[in-house]
Amino acid sequence: MSALSLDEILAAEFHIDPELVAEAKKTASERGIPLGDVLVGKKALTETQYLRALGSYYGLPVWDTLPKQPMAPDFTGSVPIQFLKKHRMVAVYPAAQNGGQNPQTPVIAINDPAYIHALDDFTRMVGPGPIKTVLAPAQEITSAINLAYDLARDSTQQLVADMEQDTDAIIMELEKTADLLDDTSDAPIIKLVNHILGEAVKARASDIHIEPYQTTLKVRYRVDGLLYDLTTPPKRIHSALVSRVKVMAQLNIAEKRLPQDGRIEIRIGDKNVDIRVSTIPTAFGERLVMRLLDKSSTILRLPDLGLAPKQLEIIDLLIRQPHGIILVTGPTGSGKTTSLYAVLSTINTPELNIITIEDPVEYQIEGIGQIQVNPKINLTFARGLRSIVRQDPDVILVGEIRDQETAQIAVQSSLTGHLVFSTLHTNDSASAITRLIDMQVEPFLISSSVLAVVAQRLVRVLCNSCKTPYTPDEAALATIGLKPEDLAGHTVYRANGCQECLRTGYHGRIGIFEIMLLDKSIQSLILSTSDSNQIKAQAVANGMITLRRDGVRKVLEGITSIEEVFRVTQM
Repeated sequence: MSALSLDEILAAEFHIDPELVAEAKKTASERGIPLGDVLVGKKALTETQYLRALGSYYGLPVWDTLPKQPMAPDFTGSVPIQFLKKHRMVAVYPAAQNGGQNPQTPVIAINDPAYIHALDDFTRMVGPGPIKTVLAPAQEITSAINLAYDLARDSTQQLVADMEQDTDAIIMELEKTADLLDDTSDAPIIKLVNHILGEAVKARASDIHIEPYQTTLKVRYRVDGLLYDLTTPPKRIHSALVSRVKVMAQLNIAEKRLPQDGRIEIRIGDKNVDIRVSTIPTAFGERLVMRLLDKSSTILRLPDLGLAPKQLEIIDLLIRQPHGIILVTGPTGSGKTTSLYAVLSTINTPELNIITIEDPVEYQIEGIGQIQVNPKINLTFARGLRSIVRQDPDVILVGEIRDQETAQIAVQSSLTGHLVFSTLHTNDSASAITRLIDMQVEPFLISSSVLAVVAQRLVRVLCNSCKTPYTPDEAALATIGLKPEDLAGHTVYRANGCQECLRTGYHGRIGIFEIMLLDKSIQSLILSTSDSNQIKAQAVANGMITLRRDGVRKVLEGITSIEEVFRVTQM
């Protein structure tokens, strides 16, 4: 222990006002939370700085990161995961990374040494012998806990293999005992569903597909926009597998002839996950798709979307206009809703009344009124929008313009002093104008109300751990409109694949954008033609960066690959 008090160390090393520390201690005591959480929450210092101060006071080393591949510890069978998460501690075996040397020497990583009694209990559980204690960030400890307990569980492949050995007994057991209703059951089918969900969250999957065919059953994940096979369970458990998910989603397990939709809310580790479930009947049984939405993740900010500095300036100017329509276009799954949420969180201030109507409401935003459409009671986009305009809004978000009525009300709303955001399903920005005219919206109303159309796609980001530089040939460059001389001063990378990115070569996605501003030249053109090719040509002449050109910029910056840009911008 240091001769100085923790308060003195905070004041001497990090210039923290003693009065602020005293106030934080009072808050921590009232709320029953660690002092560090209060100080970090007040932005008095970072978590790393606070850990350094604790390390100086208690004489403990600080590890900024913990081993990513710890040996599967013995304590997972005897120590509840809730105990470790509550007290923010975990045992890791760093020597296991170096050829398995001395795996019997554990290190206990803790976030707050104040939990001295819990630390003593855990030390005894880990076992006799020398044990080193270190300080580590809370997020690192949580990740290590999740990894340790995940390694201790059976793999999905092992569960499927067990099922294949005795499928008949499993199905008979399910029919006999109705274990589907018991979440705590050890029934293999329940364990399999839990594993499928857990693996999906760990792999950052956005969707899980359960697909029956004539003689096989496939389970696939969609990660970063592409589908990957997870496993092929025996076809005979298909009915039980789908029934288990339907029970979780409170759907009718007896109805197998009609499509059904439901919802599941689960918690996996430190993540709250909202799952939308959809079933449809096919020739070989019910096909089931689960859309996963991680509610723990924060809403992206505009600079995080992938906009170039010039594009960011244009968007920032557009979203602060007093009235007009801004449309975001692209196919399903191209990130339109994410972009609009980023816009709303940017302009969300107490001075503005912002109301949205969505299908469904994906993220709750503090300070914004959000309405979910409900066709069962005839609460459609058009009907909801009519009511919203009587709520004195400044900004309106319409989840999607699907029909003539919604389009016309949105236009009228923008012309009467409201800023309206919405989405359309079109291939590029110019096609949005053609689509609105097709919905019987008069061209003069479009030119008067629409401020801009933003088209977007998502490209996968190359994994920083394994991407490799190379010189592409002329044919590859030509696919995205580049010439060899365009590479001067730039490095192009290709996907490789490693453990960090699940062997895909990519980790995460980023947007590519084209922003078509409706200036006077395009407004005049809309009055005379609805040909999207002419409108696009005029926009490019005015300086618009197309989707492909924005993708090329990200290739030259080493963010994504040539193949990715070609895949999402084929025209």
